[in-house]
Amino acid sequence: MVRFIIRMGAAALLAGLLALPGAAAALEVGEKAPDFNLPATTGGKISLSDYRGKQHVLVEFYINDFGPT
Repeated sequence: MVRFIIRMGAAALLAGLLALPGAAAALEVGEKAPDFNLPATTGGKISLSDYRGKQHVLVEFYINDFGPT
């Protein structure tokens, strides 16, 4: 029950953040994705611009890779 309440709270918080003006904007087909930096699993930072000019780049975001659910 506690997990359910925490998940619902997290979902409500995320929904609230996404509803803020300018917080998220969808891209149209053919538009370039904005550059961003994230921590790399090998240390340091990695950015989308590091892959500019490559034929295919897959960006996947996920959560709970090693989580209990």
